Amino acid sequence: MNFTLSEDNEALREAARVFLNKEVSLAPLLVPGATVEAAGYDALWAKITEMGWPGVVVPEAYGGLGLTYLDLIMIVGELGRTLAPCPMFGVLAGAWAIERAGSETQKQTLLAAVAEGRLKLALAVADRAGAYDDRSTDPVVVADGDRHRLTGERRFVVDAASADKLVVSATLDGAGRYFLVDAKASGVKVDLLAWRDITRQVCTVRLDGAPAELLSGDHGEVWPWIRDRLYLLLATESAAVARFALDDAVAYAKERVAFGRPIGAFQAIKHQLAELAGQAECAAVAAQYAAWTVGADDPRAPLACAMAQSWASEAAKDATHRNVQVFGAIGFSWEMKNHLYYKRARANFELLGAPHLQREEVVRILEREAA
Repeated sequence: MNFTLSEDNEALREAARVFLNKEVSLAPLLVPGATVEAAGYDALWAKITEMGWPGVVVPEAYGGLGLTYLDLIMIVGELGRTLAPCPMFGVLAGAWAIERAGSETQKQTLLAAVAEGRLKLALAVADRAGAYDDRSTDPVVVADGDRHRLTGERRFVVDAASADKLVVSATLDGAGRYFLVDAKASGVKVDLLAWRDITRQVCTVRLDGAPAELLSGDHGEVWPWIRDRLYLLLATESAAVARFALDDAVAYAKERVAFGRPIGAFQAIKHQLAELAGQAECAAVAAQYAAWTVGADDPRAPLACAMAQSWASEAAKDATHRNVQVFGAIGFSWEMKNHLYYKRARANFELLGAPHLQREEVVRILEREAA
């Protein structure tokens, strides 16, 4: 792989950077009790759909732009750098579930609507404990003619509150399956969780006889494919957060004076920033490599995505923590945005399972390869 980004990649990233610098303001979130709606969650999404971003990796056959995953992470990286409050994560997660598990008719109808910005989705897979593979906690499925009804609960569903439709995993005849549920239908209740990252909506979805449309894919085959892409999303966001935390701390260390010198002149600060620079660069490269493997359908994609998420999420957590330390007492205040980046890093660290779980996954992959 050539790790040099193409001119098209760079141009796309620059366009995303200019757009988001203009449109995103975190100022409304720098007060206690603020919610994501205060930062223009819906208004920003309307502008993002005009840019065509929801359809970046939707195949051209289904009305999307059919660009590469490297193109996608140019945009996702800028969304992460600005903590842009919008439902991009949920829309991508739901679209990938339909792309992998839906019938040809479902894909033609639903993915075209996603690409055009007419449909917002969310993916509901995790149980009360945050596990994604425990079938014993699945919603109950009851046949209702040629359709089905779901009763149960899903937790930690990103962007469910704004979604038009939910893709919900449940067990049917002993096998994990996916169902499409109208988020506004009777029997569907979506509650916002008190999530530490207030730049993102994370919800609990409760189903009580909710009407559902069966998708054709099997969970055992579909979920790993989706999970790799979600790892890539989180790794890309986290790499961007780590880079922002580094750049922010460096800028402050140059201007903050103590004992007659900028604090960046002291070795205790220099060493921390040097370590963060190495971590941030490795996180960015890991995400780029993972994006290339996914786009190329390389058999190393599961390994690359798990490694990228494990490394990048820890790098972001460390970088945002040290960023606050460099700023000192002011870094803890609500008026500064440091805490928002720390919270995003901590949330991404846990959302699909802590890094040690990805490292266990890496070990299992390597063991299978060595067998």
